[in-house]
Amino acid sequence: MSIGLHDVHWGVGRRMIVDGVTLDVPDGATLGLLGPNGSGKSSLLRLIAGLRRVSSGVVTLDGRALAGLGRSAARRLAFVEQTSETDSPVTVLDIVRLGRTPHRGMLSAWTAADDDAVETALARTDMGGRRDQIWQTLSGGERQRTQIARALAQCPHELLLDEPTNHLDIRHQLDILALVSRMPVTTIAALHDVNLAAMFCDVLAILRNGRLIAAGPPADVLTPAMMHDVFGVRAEVRRDVDRATAVHVRFLA
Repeated sequence: MSIGLHDVHWGVGRRMIVDGVTLDVPDGATLGLLGPNGSGKSSLLRLIAGLRRVSSGVVTLDGRALAGLGRSAARRLAFVEQTSETDSPVTVLDIVRLGRTPHRGMLSAWTAADDDAVETALARTDMGGRRDQIWQTLSGGERQRTQIARALAQCPHELLLDEPTNHLDIRHQLDILALVSRMPVTTIAALHDVNLAAMFCDVLAILRNGRLIAAGPPADVLTPAMMHDVFGVRAEVRRDVDRATAVHVRFLA
């Protein structure tokens, strides 16, 4: 298993935000985190990224505790947050080049390999034509694609995405998730659209009030009962006739 969570807890004061989550993410899989607002998706991603320390339990990479991996974890784990802001007049290229930071020492010279990684990331996210554009002039969708390009420039083994399709139009939602699902990395993405999750994710994990409610292939996890219990909505779930593991959720009035 690439990423493992073993009875992971994290909270603020007396409030437990991530409550005893145990989950194994297969190497190379794309896992979608689903759940209502406040269910703990973003907090769980930050624990996996090492940006927060677990209160108890352990996060592992390839069976080794994340807390003991140091710089090697920074090189292999890339994290894209929902929103990123800066007051500095930096360009798209400046931001994407930051993805190479974990691979370089303080006095390291920029290399051809760094250039290749950056150019590939810009091309994959369709941001090459905006490389010289200033961050503050970008649309919300362009900012999101720039941050994803920065993560891809890191050449990660594990990619963590917090609502990567926010602010994107339908075409770019599909493009970004198709790109992510094709990458030879282990990916965990917090998503809000259950049908996009079902379309592009190998595995889904459903959170409610910080607890893992269900995990497995979309066809096993996305059921009318689960949609009602977790999201409070009535839904019809249809299996994809071409892909046995895929489903489509239709919400009912």
